[in-house]
Amino acid sequence: MSAATTAIEWTDSTWNPMTGCTRVSAGCDHCYALTLANGKLREIYLQQPPVRPSELNSSDPFAPRFWEDRLLDPFSWRTPRRVFVDSMSDVFHAHFSREQIEQVFSVMNACSQHQFQVLTKRPERAQRYVEAGHIVMTENIWIGTSVESMEVAHRVEALRRVEAHVRFLSCEPLLGPLNDLDLSDLHWVVGGGESGIDARPCDPAWARGLRDRCLEYGVAFLWKQWGGRTPKSGGRTLDGRCWDEYPVPHPLMLAQAK
Repeated sequence: MSAATTAIEWTDSTWNPMTGCTRVSAGCDHCYALTLANGKLREIYLQQPPVRPSELNSSDPFAPRFWEDRLLDPFSWRTPRRVFVDSMSDVFHAHFSREQIEQVFSVMNACSQHQFQVLTKRPERAQRYVEAGHIVMTENIWIGTSVESMEVAHRVEALRRVEAHVRFLSCEPLLGPLNDLDLSDLHWVVGGGESGIDARPCDPAWARGLRDRCLEYGVAFLWKQWGGRTPKSGGRTLDGRCWDEYPVPHPLMLAQAK
């Protein structure tokens, strides 16, 4: 799982120098990463001690863990790619130290050939670290936050204050209407319904409202899936179209243009 190809529509690969997380809002209720950690990845994760063993249950495979042996993986990837950072965790989780976060960002800063997509439910910590100069948001690093409903729309305000080339939202699982969401100073929105055995249904009106909000603000929009029992079961067309917009070109296209 350190540098895996992925079926996630909006990225090429995943890179997990950190794993594990804790619930912060309704969007976490049916977390796919938690399911994987307690399933086929359980024995692998339990081989690595949690970052705070005195405070955490070492038998919990989803306790936050730092994988130093995965840090240098991006240097070995010859083809430029989009990379979802910590698909199995949150870079800015409170259990990860500033030094560990700085190590991850140093690798991303040095690998300018790749676009790194950092998605966090804790944008306030990201904002503090950028403003304090602890981490550098080079042009190849995108920073995003999850907004599943207006109940967590406050995350957007912190994200907006992060100086970055691309700021984006992940509105998946979409659990309510976002018609009043302020998208100013944002560049990209990914939306999608929930998948899994207990998937909560996504109202088509919510998807259309989110798309129309993006059109109103001139923000790139990608509709990932309708969801259902599996990610693919509901398809991904919205009003007869696949919405696959990105804020900037793929890094491979940029490399070929040079």
